Amino acid sequence: MCIIAFAYKTPGMGQLVLLANRDEYYARPAEPLDWWPEFPNTLGGRDQQSGGSWLMVDGRNRIAAVTNFRDGFPPKAERSRGELVRRFVTGDDDPFAFADWLREECHRYAPFNLLFGTTSDLFFFHSPGRQIARVTPGIHTLSNATLDTPWFKSQRLAEYLGEFGRPPTEEQAYAALSDPTPAGPGHLPNTRIGLALEKTLSPIFIQGRDYGTRASMLLTVSSRGDIGFSELSWGLAGRETGRRHYNLRAGQAR
Repeated sequence: MCIIAFAYKTPGMGQLVLLANRDEYYARPAEPLDWWPEFPNTLGGRDQQSGGSWLMVDGRNRIAAVTNFRDGFPPKAERSRGELVRRFVTGDDDPFAFADWLREECHRYAPFNLLFGTTSDLFFFHSPGRQIARVTPGIHTLSNATLDTPWFKSQRLAEYLGEFGRPPTEEQAYAALSDPTPAGPGHLPNTRIGLALEKTLSPIFIQGRDYGTRASMLLTVSSRGDIGFSELSWGLAGRETGRRHYNLRAGQAR
């Protein structure tokens, strides 16, 4: 995933409201949001190339989402970062044990950020620094730098989220996530990829020739722990290709 904004334990929003866009090459095959047959009560999209996911949640309220860390160098890695999402959500490790494992194994993956834990106790891991931190209540953003880095698109999505004041409808969420406004010259980050590409990647919603936003997601968790998970899938030229919505009740098997 390339941009996430989330309201965590904020008044009027329940435990969690998360908005996210997954940006990827159009040619990379993926399955949309669905139940994972081999993991009961687990929801998420699936990367058909490597078998991982970008955002998953399960009936135990375990959750994980990953973004890449952009530093201008072509990623070289033994394994896919999407495996980290699947491994945590479908596993039993507590966040601290999982962070210990990440410190030992993160060199096998291209640089990443991982948001993980339970919907009521979230953590953040930044692989370049091998650091874990507990997420504090409030509105946060995560793109391709680190938690709450004030990039143009991150701040813009956080502003949308803050204006809702309550869990948004799917239409409100998708409208915010489909904002194609690029950053102006004075608001582009420098991640050593060149100004032209920085500008292409600067909107919330990306429309490139070979690469762009493939899915927009809204995940809500009520005060009692009930989960709503929605996804809008995108194809070439910003063409909508499908919508899905699922619910998970706290403590209830599917």
